[in-house]
Amino acid sequence: MQNPVPASPLLPRHWLAIVLGFAALALLVMAWRWGGTVEDSLAYFNTARYLRGELPFSELRAPFPYRLLVPALAAALPGELHNAFAALNWLLISGAASVIALTAARLGFSRGRVIGAGLLLIVSVPTFWYAPYLLVDPGSIFARAVFVLGILTGQPWLAAAAGIVGTAAREENILLLVWLLAMRRLPFAAALGALAMAGGWIVAVRWWLLPGLPSYTWTPSLHSLLAGLGDVRSLASLATAALLVVPLALLGRRHAAAQLRPLNSLLLLMVLPPLYAALSVRIDGRIIWSLYPMLIPFALCAGLPRAAQLAAPVHAARA
Repeated sequence: MQNPVPASPLLPRHWLAIVLGFAALALLVMAWRWGGTVEDSLAYFNTARYLRGELPFSELRAPFPYRLLVPALAAALPGELHNAFAALNWLLISGAASVIALTAARLGFSRGRVIGAGLLLIVSVPTFWYAPYLLVDPGSIFARAVFVLGILTGQPWLAAAAGIVGTAAREENILLLVWLLAMRRLPFAAALGALAMAGGWIVAVRWWLLPGLPSYTWTPSLHSLLAGLGDVRSLASLATAALLVVPLALLGRRHAAAQLRPLNSLLLLMVLPPLYAALSVRIDGRIIWSLYPMLIPFALCAGLPRAAQLAAPVHAARA
């Protein structure tokens, strides 16, 4: 069976239009709740206020200040803090959509599916609902998107850098580096060094940069899980986050190209932190949203004939 003719490559002007289009669409999707603060988003906002010298240390609430990178970047930006933080998250969502689209292009997907890759992230209930709030999740999703790009396009050093930065955004992203070490995608010493750097950052933030915060415990319990599963809002949040991406990913995974196989074990590992959170704290759509960078490549395979899937390595080499 002959491979189909590769799609014409996207030129720089095409990418400029795609990135600007994603940014405009993300702004439209996020504008209605721009800069909102509720529950843990208020804790991240207060972390940024502390870094600007507007709030005493005693007002911080663990564990949220330990996820320091995104609030620190927001605090460093000029202007009113709500707008600065929200603008940063808008840029991160736009960037994540662009990186996911670039990954699709490098894997040889058609132009329509390249654009669709970014749209799956932006035109989603989690982006509509959570991204406008002052959360650190957009930073984590961006780092995961870059990590997936590095893994699927044979750039493990890029993946390692994304894992280190991602750990500074949310501590559970250190598992990306654990996976990188376990899968031997880098020389052992290099992968171990990246993991040590990320671990050193966590230690430095907790015991040097922000020492003395009140202790906290997240204790898994069946009661917490059942309470979450019995809450209509929690179930609605999960269902709407999974509504499009998860069914497409399940369909696409059956005939996914060989390049996507590493995402199977990566998904299994990265689902553990949100499951732990579901057992300990709450259940919401961010459990699934955080996995979008790993689910979307599978979703792009839905509806493609197997011949097209076998042609993906050829396309990727020419991208």
